[in-house]
Amino acid sequence: MNDKNVVSVNYHRTGKSTNTNELGMRAMQARVYEKRNSKYLLVKAPPASGKSRALMFVALDKLANQGVKKVIVAVPERSIGRSFKNTDLTSYGFYEDWVIDPYYDLTAGGSTGSNVKRFGEFLNNLDAKVLICTHATLRFAYEEVADDAKFNDILLAIDEFHHVSAADNSVLGTALKNIMHNSSAHILAMTGSYFRGDSQPILTNEDERQFDKVNYSYYEQLDGYQYLKSFGIDYKFYQGTYLDALGKAIDTDKKTIIHIPNVNSAESTKDKYEEVGHIEDAIGEFLEKDTETGIDYVRRYSDGKVLKVADLVTEDGRDKVQAYLRNMSSADDLDIIIALGMAKEGFDWPWAEYALTIGYRGSLTEIVQIIGRVTRDSSNKTHAQFTNLIAQPDAKDDDVMVAVNTILKAITASLLMEQVLAPELKLKSSSTKGRQTTGNNKADGVIFVKGLKEPSTERTKDIIENDLPDLKAAILQDTKVQEAMATKAGADIINKVLIPKVIMEQNPDLTDEEIEEVRQYTIAELALKQAETQITTGSNGDDKKFLRMADKFINVDDLDINLIESVNPFQRAYEVMSNNIDSKTLRLIQQTIDAKKVDFSESELAILYPQIKEFVAENKRYPDKESDDELEVKYAYALAKIRDLKMRRSATNGR
Repeated sequence: MNDKNVVSVNYHRTGKSTNTNELGMRAMQARVYEKRNSKYLLVKAPPASGKSRALMFVALDKLANQGVKKVIVAVPERSIGRSFKNTDLTSYGFYEDWVIDPYYDLTAGGSTGSNVKRFGEFLNNLDAKVLICTHATLRFAYEEVADDAKFNDILLAIDEFHHVSAADNSVLGTALKNIMHNSSAHILAMTGSYFRGDSQPILTNEDERQFDKVNYSYYEQLDGYQYLKSFGIDYKFYQGTYLDALGKAIDTDKKTIIHIPNVNSAESTKDKYEEVGHIEDAIGEFLEKDTETGIDYVRRYSDGKVLKVADLVTEDGRDKVQAYLRNMSSADDLDIIIALGMAKEGFDWPWAEYALTIGYRGSLTEIVQIIGRVTRDSSNKTHAQFTNLIAQPDAKDDDVMVAVNTILKAITASLLMEQVLAPELKLKSSSTKGRQTTGNNKADGVIFVKGLKEPSTERTKDIIENDLPDLKAAILQDTKVQEAMATKAGADIINKVLIPKVIMEQNPDLTDEEIEEVRQYTIAELALKQAETQITTGSNGDDKKFLRMADKFINVDDLDINLIESVNPFQRAYEVMSNNIDSKTLRLIQQTIDAKKVDFSESELAILYPQIKEFVAENKRYPDKESDDELEVKYAYALAKIRDLKMRRSATNGR
């Protein structure tokens, strides 16, 4: 196993993201407040950046100064409703406190039916100002109200907006669309991750264009902390059962959240309760379960220290454990959490510093949320870590492709997080360099690229300024792109065929010229954000900055879009696999992917096999799938299919 992180980011601890201004607003909140007059506002900001309080500032201003009569806040689950409880704002400089009438806090309790009824009362009560409810209550209440005009002059705030979908079968998505089109409601949408695992857009392109956007990057948030100095992402691969690999993955010196696999996943042993016991056995000797708090006490093998472990997997007694977690006041109150579906979205344990997740999570949003649990700023940590424990494919498995796909998704998720966690880039065409009063390739974060097309329309400018993270997520989730990474496809195929295809699918309204503009900025960002920087000092004492992209070193002052296009932006994915997976398994991955690229019948393979043998005898090598000869390419894929079939039959006969 490789101890070096796949992704490693260092931060400057500037304190900017946690300091407050004269109104008591942190940096992200002040940025949102500047757009408080927008009718439709979309806020993309990472966990712990203060989105709930940002909403409070905007909502109070809309109630006081913009003619808004009521505010409805919808959260995905009841527990997150606590983020919008009564909050003292005036002591820190704002003109009004955030106050909730408990009667209209529908996340505090009550059945679905009673909450839907109370929602209706709220709409008709002229004196009621603020209501908190779940997404589910909003869905049911909207269907019950059946009159979009009832939302006139209301601010509808939707927290964790990535739960919404523009799909026809999404009730919440349909409700939002109808309220936008058929009422005077204001909309404030907030999300810590705009990525959706099912690839469904959250809004249609037409509706999304109506929103003003506030983007606050992960890097801005973490770079502005007081304590956190670095963050790492790593993958550890195992064969057999993950329980046997735990010893190398658990670090009991760190405040840790362990997420066990879903019971339906290949990594699960199918007995989640037994898995909790095995994990505690890997940590130390179980002593007792506290009858009042539900917390497990485990004596660590190495030094006898008694660790406090919260079991959020076992339903019996979980209410006690959750109550204990809500009331913790210091780092010493807990050491480890073991969870399955919990301790993710909206969960706050600021002292957590290590997230160990077993099995790949199918949604990028879920990965972002898990990472968000350990990237809170806290005096007990300078480093935060996310480690994913992933099963290696085995030729003896019934479905090697499932394991292969899992590895590809995991690696590409880390590449996406590397993009999200890196500093923002300001890319400009070198043709604008002479028009800049400040800024060059060595200062101000501006990078000039020769031949880079400038955005020619507001549409492409908006995509480049606001939507590249989402576009890169779509690219990295595309199965053809993932397969191209694993089989080390050429830069031309990736940059000029696969990436523009995804851009077209995501933005079918773009012209060819607009697609080309977006494509250039996308591949430039992908390559430059993961480039390693090296500075050399010349004989005259001048420093020169070079970027290492894949296996090329490029002088920053000589950056050219044609040069960038010649680089495979996903070379790192292949390097991660080849560094962490043995060569035999890597060949298995490539062979499995190649075997399904071209569909051959067994009779075709029987005809082609003698021809392939003849080719090998004549050329003293196997056929190359990258060849310019179409017949040789066909031979290469047929050979991959033959090997795959032979491997599977051998595995079946060996059982």
